[in-house]
Amino acid sequence: MEAIAKTKYLRMSPRKVRRVLDAVRGMNVEDALTKLHFTGKRASGPIAKTIYTAFANLSSKEEAERIDMQNVFIKTMYVDSGPTLKRFRPMSMGRAGKIRKRTSHITVVVEHLV
Repeated sequence: MEAIAKTKYLRMSPRKVRRVLDAVRGMNVEDALTKLHFTGKRASGPIAKTIYTAFANLSSKEEAERIDMQNVFIKTMYVDSGPTLKRFRPMSMGRAGKIRKRTSHITVVVEHLV
């Protein structure tokens, strides 16, 4: 059985989030959360939260039995780019420089192996 969790409109560049996602893809949930806890990147917090939410969604689906984090694996994990906030900043010679503040959508699918 599998469960999905999504984090949308995260104010972080998808490129930076993808670096952390690649480090924990395919691991079991407990090892992934431990690795994210000791990762020094800012993206590790929202990713850990999304993984834990997916695990909680799986636990609520299978109410009859108690699920161990060791038996739950991350099936798929990806990040998509969200809408970009466009801002302008004054530059030299009266010009306006474009600033793009990017957002991300994180999707995590976990699967329980029996």
